[in-house]
Amino acid sequence: MSTKAEALRDFAEYVNPMKVRTLRHAGLDIIEGRREGARIWDLDGREYIDCITSAGSFNVGRRNPVIIEALKEALDELDQGVFLICSRAKAELARRLAEITPGDLKMTMFGVSGGEVVDFAIKLARGYTMRPGIVSAERCYHGHTGFALSAIGREVYRAPFEPLMPGFSRVPFGDAEALEGAVGPDTAAVILEPVQGEGGIRIPPRGYLQRVREICGRHGALLILDEIQTGFGRTGKMFACEHEGVVPDIMTVGKSLGGSVYPITATIFRGELGDFLIANPFIHLSTFGGSDLGCVVGLRVIDYILEHDLPARASRMGERFARGFETLLERYPDILVEVRQLGLMMGLLFSEDSLGPRMSYQLAQNGVMAIFSGNEPSVMRLMPPLTITEEEVDLVLEALDKSMQAIVKGGN
Repeated sequence: MSTKAEALRDFAEYVNPMKVRTLRHAGLDIIEGRREGARIWDLDGREYIDCITSAGSFNVGRRNPVIIEALKEALDELDQGVFLICSRAKAELARRLAEITPGDLKMTMFGVSGGEVVDFAIKLARGYTMRPGIVSAERCYHGHTGFALSAIGREVYRAPFEPLMPGFSRVPFGDAEALEGAVGPDTAAVILEPVQGEGGIRIPPRGYLQRVREICGRHGALLILDEIQTGFGRTGKMFACEHEGVVPDIMTVGKSLGGSVYPITATIFRGELGDFLIANPFIHLSTFGGSDLGCVVGLRVIDYILEHDLPARASRMGERFARGFETLLERYPDILVEVRQLGLMMGLLFSEDSLGPRMSYQLAQNGVMAIFSGNEPSVMRLMPPLTITEEEVDLVLEALDKSMQAIVKGGN
């Protein structure tokens, strides 16, 4: 088994040399070894609290033993299954998703990655409405595959691959008037994150999603909510749209559905939209999407979240973080500008872009893995597992204090 140095060397040579260089500058040239709860141990033995969690993939914690056991039991009798054949596991998870998602969301198309299920959501919207237009938000993040990339809100991701899919336009996030002007008779759908993750933990004004819902309904456009990062308890509700009582026509979910041990994602949509699939039952296929193993894991993850009321826990731990953030705002007014937070989806806005990478470095020195937002580098993102303990919250707050103190004193 390779050492940490050997693993980093091989990663640089055979995977991505610039990633290794960038992470080294950010103090995050870590090779994960042991993983447990909210913590990981580097191969060199250093311990960290994980506040990256692959943008919310580890809501139930790292290597949750309950989820691991469910996967082990499934392996005794199942494999991935044949994707063209009907599956009991798929049917059971789809029914469960219909039960826990808001309103009349009913049917599911499974995938493996977030971009894949966003692709299907957009395809379904266009196929069902027979309209070409898709409106997304500036700074949004929906994935790097075909339709998802066309919707993404940062030009640096799109530019190398243009021309992309036609019919896409973007408006400022949180601006209902701008959206009103962009939606018309050719609009198939509006796609939004209830809270922008990669865009800098941007939380829209109260009532925004309700306005979006009304605009879409009036123009006959579908509303797609991308809850891949915000779903499964992250914001203090099972799904972030529930904070405003808004039911989308289509919802995409993923990341934590796989319990950090098996990749699975899903597009969940209103039953009437399934009419499009009656005429086109094989129009979207995914060999590994909704594998039997993944569905068994997904079912156990949902049960675990509900049994332990992780949305409520996210609210409680979020309140503990919020009290600490108030102290940090008072203590470091020259560099810490704003706190953006909904549950355990948290962002700290600093006074300049360079402070995001510098905070990543300092936090790593103080035992916390965290990363700045790709679409807004001045924002440090904090998205720990929802299983984080009060003691671990306090350790993260202490690390933030030490890191800001080091920066004020002229540290990297």
